[in-house]
Amino acid sequence: MAAASVRDNKDRSRFELDVGSDIAFANYRLTPTAVVITHTETPRALRGRGIASELVKGALDLIRRDGRKVIAGCGFVVDYLDRHPEDADLVA
Repeated sequence: MAAASVRDNKDRSRFELDVGSDIAFANYRLTPTAVVITHTETPRALRGRGIASELVKGALDLIRRDGRKVIAGCGFVVDYLDRHPEDADLVA
């Protein structure tokens, strides 16, 4: 599954997902208890394939594993969380 391939690039403060030779990413900033996802970006040629959703799913899995909460700081993440109530426990 692609979500399992999402990694936390702490040096760049973003979650990343390799898609061929391209990278989809979600920028974030940390608070003491939460991760604020501020922007998601999918390469233009790859949009409309569900890649951003896989990226956010993987990011949420990593956030859950670290015992943190998430704050949706971009519209895509707000929409994703609205469509996936099973992740409501992560919302700060």
